[in-house]
Amino acid sequence: MIYEAAIGQDFPVAETSAATDEAVRFRRRDPAALTAAVARYQHRLYRYLLRLVHEPATADDLFQQTWLHVARQIHHYNPSRSFDAWLFAIAHNAAMDVLRRRPGESLDDPDPSAPWDAAGLATQPDALALLITAERSAIVAAEVANLPAVYREALTLRFEDGMKLQEMAEVTRAPLSTVKSRVQRALECLRHNLTARWRKEDLL
Repeated sequence: MIYEAAIGQDFPVAETSAATDEAVRFRRRDPAALTAAVARYQHRLYRYLLRLVHEPATADDLFQQTWLHVARQIHHYNPSRSFDAWLFAIAHNAAMDVLRRRPGESLDDPDPSAPWDAAGLATQPDALALLITAERSAIVAAEVANLPAVYREALTLRFEDGMKLQEMAEVTRAPLSTVKSRVQRALECLRHNLTARWRKEDLL
């Protein structure tokens, strides 16, 4: 989905009604609801965490921490709100705590007036590429891995998890205008890197 967004194609927005129904059942202490919720979000939530922290073992730990927190705090969940946003906000907070302790990882928004240059940023290949078989998707995943954390998160939530901008604002606790700016800037940086580093035929 990130590639399609980078080249300007439309993408679907996630449907969350079934997830909200499961959350309501979970809130009523229905044990089957927790199992169903974990299964529903297993790939999406793990992918989101892996995009942010890059390390499978750390993503595994954060995945477990997120669901433990959900189980303890489910009585605080308001069924009138998006369960997606509530769940990913918990995961966001856990991942940010890890990234704050990581040397060289900035959680600030990059200066939008500065020319984009990925030099000096992390160049380790994104572990999520192991889960993506298409060569084009692997190229995009590698370039996303070079983006700052706030941009990696914006692209993942918007184009892979299909969240609405308002839901993203709830997850990150950022103003809606900031979320919109992050998505736009992240796409601009991604397009720049793709065209600068790869031949056109590699992306077709």
